[in-house]
Amino acid sequence: MARKIIGVIVGYIAMASVIFITFTLLFLILGAEGSFQPGNFQASTTWLVLSTILGLMAAVIGGLVCVIIAKDHKAAIWLAGLVLVLGIILAIPALSVSEEEMNKVREGNVDNMTAMQNAKQPPVVLILNPIIGAIGVIAGSRLKKKQQV
Repeated sequence: MARKIIGVIVGYIAMASVIFITFTLLFLILGAEGSFQPGNFQASTTWLVLSTILGLMAAVIGGLVCVIIAKDHKAAIWLAGLVLVLGIILAIPALSVSEEEMNKVREGNVDNMTAMQNAKQPPVVLILNPIIGAIGVIAGSRLKKKQQV
């Protein structure tokens, strides 16, 4: 049982690490102008598409890491559930953002920390990301054949 719990925890940490690193690199590549719509902190279409791809990639890696450590494909179901539940819980406050906050003015270039604190995504993306993440975890877990686990 401990092996399964550790697999879920390490799988989640792997996902979070990949997301942090790839999103930081993506922001450095796109800059504020490419990451946001002009003059505000609403995510650009480019950011939304690329971040969805990178998030899916991170989820696949997390699912694979989870199964390798847990040596049980059922642990990936727990990780997928964790991704889904935490993702929705963390999306709830962002779904209730005021119109004023949504259209907060962005002036010039901003650093990575300011971007992370102020970035706004459309509600549909906030709901879809945990679903896509859970699907990615299950897909990643299937990269490891059951007889190899």
